[in-house]
Amino acid sequence: MNVKITGIGSYIPSEIAKNEHFGNHHFYNDDGTRFGQENETIIKKFKAITGIAERRYLPKNLNTSDIATFAAENAINSAGIKKEELDYIIVAHNYGDVKHGSVQSDTVPSIATRVKHNLKIQNPTCVGYDMLFGCPGWIESMIQANAFIKAGIAKKCLVIGAEALSRVVDPHDRDSMIYSDGAGAAVVEATDAEGGILSHFSATYAFDEAHFIYFGESNNLEKKDNRRYIKMYGRKIYEFALNHVPDAMKTCLEKSGHGIDEVEKIFIHQANEKMDEAIVNRFYKLYDKSTPENIMPMSINKLGNSSVATVPTLYDLVLNGELKGHSIKKGDVVIFASVGAGMNINAIVYKV
Repeated sequence: MNVKITGIGSYIPSEIAKNEHFGNHHFYNDDGTRFGQENETIIKKFKAITGIAERRYLPKNLNTSDIATFAAENAINSAGIKKEELDYIIVAHNYGDVKHGSVQSDTVPSIATRVKHNLKIQNPTCVGYDMLFGCPGWIESMIQANAFIKAGIAKKCLVIGAEALSRVVDPHDRDSMIYSDGAGAAVVEATDAEGGILSHFSATYAFDEAHFIYFGESNNLEKKDNRRYIKMYGRKIYEFALNHVPDAMKTCLEKSGHGIDEVEKIFIHQANEKMDEAIVNRFYKLYDKSTPENIMPMSINKLGNSSVATVPTLYDLVLNGELKGHSIKKGDVVIFASVGAGMNINAIVYKV
C-alpha cells in the first residue's frame, strides 16, 4: 500500500499588492529609529534579495478558514471523491482567523472544524484538527496523514495549508513586504498504485533558535495599541536555513532509496528567492554536483511568501501546467522541503 496525492487545489487571492504599494510607508528599525534610506531604495534592494515583485492579499470579507475551504473544495473536486469519505481534515496555519481590522486571532473552534462546517460534512468520524508548525506545517501535516494511512486508521485525508499574513504584518517593518495570503490543499489516499510518499524527515531546533520568528510590537514605538505582529531575525534565519535544510533534504533522499540524479523537481517553501537558491545549491554541493537548470520552480515573485500555503500552491500550479517552463509527469521523483518558525525543518521525497 502506498500513500499518494489524488487531488490538489489552491486558492490565490485576486487582490494584487505590488511593491509600489509600500512607497508611502514609514519604515522603522526594531529599536524605533527611522530607517535611514528612502523607500525607493528600500524597495529596490528588497526586490533584489527576495525576488518578490508583488504579493496577494485576501479581501476584507474573507478569513483564513474561508480560503482554506476554497482550496479544499478544489482538491476534493480534483480527486473526484465524495467529501463524506474523508477520515481526517488537517489544517496547517499559524495565526487562525484574524478578521479585518481586528487585534485578536480567533482559533476556537479550530480552523479544521470551520472548514468541515463550511464543506457541510456530516460524518462525525471525519476528524478535524489544526497543525501549528510554522511554515513547514503543510508538509508536516502530509507526514501525519501518511502515518494515519499507513497505520490503517484512515484511508482518505484532506491536508490544507492556509494563511492570511496580511492581517498580522507591521506596516512599519520592512519585512512586512515579504508576506502574502493564500491556501493550498491536497487529498491523500491509500492506493495500490506505484509511488507516493517514499520517505520523510523532520526536525525542531529550539535550544538557541526557538524565537527567531516571534510575535512582537510595532517598530513604530509611538503606536499605542495592543496589536502584535509577525517579527523575525532575518539574518539568523538565513544562516540557519543554509546550515540545516540541505542536510535534511539529503537525509530524506537517502532514506527514499533514490539518487540525486533521479530528482526532477524541488518544491521548496517560497520564503526568499536568494535563500531558496542558496539552499538548493548547497544541497547539490553535498553530492559534489552543480544545481541542474529548472530544478526549482518559483512562484514567490508574483505570490510572495504565504507560509504554509506556498508548497501545495506551487505543486498545484506546476502539476496543472500553470507555471511557465515547469512540468511534472507520472513517475517523477520530487522533493518537498520547508523551514520556518520553531525553528522547524522538514522534507518529503515523493514519486508522482
